[in-house]
Amino acid sequence: MGDSPSEKGLNEGHYKQFVFLLKDGKTICRTQCLNPPAEVPRRWNLHEIVPRSRVKIHHNLPHCFLRPAAECLRDQNEWARFLSHLQKRDTVAIAKFDFFEFYILPPVEAYNFSHVRVAYRAEKQSGQKPCESVVDTAEACQFKQQSLDPTEICGNSCSMSPHEFSARNNGHMQSRDVSISEDNGVPFAKFAKSNGDHLGSVPVGRWQPCAVKRDGSLEKNYVQADPSYLQTLGQAHSGWIFGAIAELVDNSRDAKASRLDISIEIIYSKRDGKDIPMLSVIDDGHGMTHQEVVRMMCFGHKQPDANHQDHIGRFGVGFKTGAMRLGKDALVLTQTTDSRSIAFLSHSLNEGKDNLEIPIVSYCRKGQFMELDTSVQSEALAKYNLKAIKEFSPFDKYLIGEKAGLFSKKLTGTQIYIWNLDKWGSNYCLDWTAGLTGRSSFHQGDILIRSRRVRSRPGQISQKVPLDYSLRSYLEVIFLVPRMRIYVQGSLVKSRPLAKSLNNTCEANGIIMGKRVHLTLGRCQLEWEQANCGIFLYWHGRLIEAYKRVGGMVHNGAVGRGVIGVVDVSDIMKKGSFLYKPDHEWVQCDKCRKWRMLSSGFDSKNLPAEWFCYMEPFEGSCETPEQKVERGVITVSAKRSGYGCRDVEDDATLTSEGDSDENFDQTKKGSRQALKRIRKGVSRACKNAV
Repeated sequence: MGDSPSEKGLNEGHYKQFVFLLKDGKTICRTQCLNPPAEVPRRWNLHEIVPRSRVKIHHNLPHCFLRPAAECLRDQNEWARFLSHLQKRDTVAIAKFDFFEFYILPPVEAYNFSHVRVAYRAEKQSGQKPCESVVDTAEACQFKQQSLDPTEICGNSCSMSPHEFSARNNGHMQSRDVSISEDNGVPFAKFAKSNGDHLGSVPVGRWQPCAVKRDGSLEKNYVQADPSYLQTLGQAHSGWIFGAIAELVDNSRDAKASRLDISIEIIYSKRDGKDIPMLSVIDDGHGMTHQEVVRMMCFGHKQPDANHQDHIGRFGVGFKTGAMRLGKDALVLTQTTDSRSIAFLSHSLNEGKDNLEIPIVSYCRKGQFMELDTSVQSEALAKYNLKAIKEFSPFDKYLIGEKAGLFSKKLTGTQIYIWNLDKWGSNYCLDWTAGLTGRSSFHQGDILIRSRRVRSRPGQISQKVPLDYSLRSYLEVIFLVPRMRIYVQGSLVKSRPLAKSLNNTCEANGIIMGKRVHLTLGRCQLEWEQANCGIFLYWHGRLIEAYKRVGGMVHNGAVGRGVIGVVDVSDIMKKGSFLYKPDHEWVQCDKCRKWRMLSSGFDSKNLPAEWFCYMEPFEGSCETPEQKVERGVITVSAKRSGYGCRDVEDDATLTSEGDSDENFDQTKKGSRQALKRIRKGVSRACKNAV
């Protein structure tokens, strides 16, 4: 297999070049290289480790040696583990670059892992035009200042010799090797093309943010996402799959759509060689630009400063969690008045890869036609992404054109298609019926949860809760004030604004956590027939919990039968400027270690670093027993002094003795009267129901 370094009579001084070994982007160990080819690349990302029998390595290949140059004990251990793996399994680790392939061979046991032999190939490509964008003229492929597009790659291959390549990639990437773009102050880096991971290069069609110093040199905190993260996103709605559909409905509402169509159709998949079901969610909202599509595909963003009452989306995770819960693959086709974009979020495309790839292709309007937008992507990258979409999805150019034709009636909108739907046993989680044609109201199409399982609620005895397993029933009450027309399987959903659909209606106002709350109570004949009752909670006008039982409803299923309450809790869930302290503040004596309760008017910030029982406000002795909270009284959400907010009275005081007015603190008159009105409203509604 060749001579060892010691047999060649070389001393310590011949080990000059440092090489970092990495696997899947994680450092194995820092090493030093003996007899390298010119200036060897500084970072070797090991693309694969394969049995030696599968690799044809000619004995005449040149070779070099690596020895450990560990910076810590961890590096030493990883070096030993790495070589032990190669030796025991007789495998070869391979690192690939544009003009080099390195083969780290299994070590000879006699050398005790002191070094390892590396064979390498050096290839020179001919008959190609030199790629100016690699080193010399990176400015020719500069990243557009407003662009967030994936890596733009020059289509030509470089014809530099291996020695020129090594010399120009000596581990210190010049600022012209990378073009920088910013979005909201966050730098993004565009790297030159590489088959390997040499000094942070990104494979074709990949993009990732990285921290970039202002002088152009790169830091090492790269951000990557493993494709398995898509499965993690899909677990967000594991308890109830309609929650995933609601995420997509929310996006349509936020886009000011006037119409939303949800359906499941059968489509032929060339990849699977059979017909498969595909869920489609199509709206006529304002659509998304290229930058907005990229933002939607990113894994979350900061909470917006503005709190729009009619806007539901906040953190940028709804589409990913919803789509990945419903199926393994999703395609988004969106159009604004001036642009059109296609994005592909897919398990199938990323299977077996070590970094997540999300193809995006964008077009801009020129006259009456949509043409490729080269301001946000190169033509080569767009072709690569389109090829990936066609290969791993049922969408060919004809189907994409057919779906794009749906925008002809209204110029804007978004279409979401999801396939490889989630399974329940050997069948799909979702079941669907087409319904009768001719707008029949007797048998309308629907999308159902196949199990027909009713969700568990305290005190509930009814097993007929269509909202739990019928998408049509759920969408009837999903919005507090319905505006958007929603179609399921081609037939219109008849919305039921609950607050306007009750009889014997009673309205009550109260204060909860310092925020005013309006409660609408009444009797619903449909819910009485199905033996249901409870409170419907809405946030920003969208249903977040249904049939929330309160009071006696929790313990007796017959109490309040047919009584429905409607509450919008948006104000309660706002992060206001008020800060709440605990009901009682305590301090520990540094001598006896007993805990002492502070008086309500004392500011704990005034306590010294070391506090003893004789100090104020306790001013007692260490022999005094510890105090206890008075039994039977619980103070809820009491605002107290010392936290930079104005003093206000406690929101409410509840007692375990009962609901009589005597148990309320007389100083809480406003809160007591509000709660009393709510109790009377519930009592009245229950009597009317009986």
